[in-house]
Amino acid sequence: MSDIEHGLNTEKIKADFPVLNQEIYPGKPLIYLDSAATSQKPQSVIDAMIDYYTHYNANIHRGIHALAEKATAAYEGSREKIAKLINSPSAVQCVYTRNTTESINLVVFSWAKTNLKEGDVVILTEMEHHSNLVPWQILQKEINIKLEFIPALADGTLDLEVYKQLLKLEPKIVAFTQMSNVFGTINPAKEMIQLAHQAGAITVVDGAQSVPHMPVDVQDLDVDFLAFSGHKMLGPTGIGVLFGKKALLNDMPPVFGGGDMIKSVALRSFTANDLPHKFEAGTPSIAEGIGMGAAVDYLNQVGMQNIEAFEHSIVAYGTEKLNEIDEVNIFGSDQHPKGSVFSFTIDGIHPHDVAQLMDRDGIAVRAGHHCAMPLHKKFALPATTRASFYIYNSTNELDALCASIKNVIKIFK
Repeated sequence: MSDIEHGLNTEKIKADFPVLNQEIYPGKPLIYLDSAATSQKPQSVIDAMIDYYTHYNANIHRGIHALAEKATAAYEGSREKIAKLINSPSAVQCVYTRNTTESINLVVFSWAKTNLKEGDVVILTEMEHHSNLVPWQILQKEINIKLEFIPALADGTLDLEVYKQLLKLEPKIVAFTQMSNVFGTINPAKEMIQLAHQAGAITVVDGAQSVPHMPVDVQDLDVDFLAFSGHKMLGPTGIGVLFGKKALLNDMPPVFGGGDMIKSVALRSFTANDLPHKFEAGTPSIAEGIGMGAAVDYLNQVGMQNIEAFEHSIVAYGTEKLNEIDEVNIFGSDQHPKGSVFSFTIDGIHPHDVAQLMDRDGIAVRAGHHCAMPLHKKFALPATTRASFYIYNSTNELDALCASIKNVIKIFK
């Protein structure tokens, strides 16, 4: 396979990311295969943030001087770009948060805590990231809701027949990941949302892995809430987004109080601000918001459909190459839509040893439970090694991964 595939020249793209143009050890160029944890940042994103701090650093929404107005325009301009990326009907439906985790927590401790009562059912899945498990567990302790789970199957898919049976319990909420950060499975979100709505439930989708890697259209999905993070989509850390349907957001009480989330304040009362600001208390991550907008610009320049097509190609190539190594066991299957994530084990070798030896080859992979302990426990795996790819990775780097795996096996034998 050529590194120019579906319009992506990965070597040219890689040159835009300064951190990738280095040797980790002498003679060992960095091969970064940990984008599911956090993506690298192109120079344009770094420059946008430096430009803010260098030329128009000021607080937003509160000043009428030139710097404040420029900062406000850039920050809110990024919100507009993000809204267009996911086809939100309005930018005010995109609430800035710190990350996917905070976005989900906002739904749990505002909408769910207000609208759920003891005995109400929330449906989750067994493949969820801890960010879409722990907040619901905390709420369960507070108001005694019931949590039910769609089983994850050995091939990396969800058991949708069990899901249909669980919907007969008349759940109030169905919350699930659109793309698994362990399997790479792309779940049938549109179908699952439609089924949830037919059962009278609202839907919360974890888009941390999907929004960076494929076109996501909130209107086509008809999703009620979508959470995602800037740092997994070429943007900075400390900035994320919660998309919500306007009627739901309007009915939700603010969780955090303070500056910018108010319209008026008296000594014993306050009136909350309009959307989205009623959820954005205090001085926000201004540079990070501007950086996230620059990341959206970069993704749009490459093209989300091109990114999706390229990653499907690299998954097919990688699956073929990894399956040629007898000792490698891929967690999940390639017989369904899949993102560019390979979680695997090697017979007789602990994943942490695999990752450590690969690091000596300049290859950055992740080893552990990937914030999905229940999923690993279900399949009796203490940990897996995960290699995750993005637009700056090439098939040559996948070949290097396989060569490093063979070297690890040789060392242990």
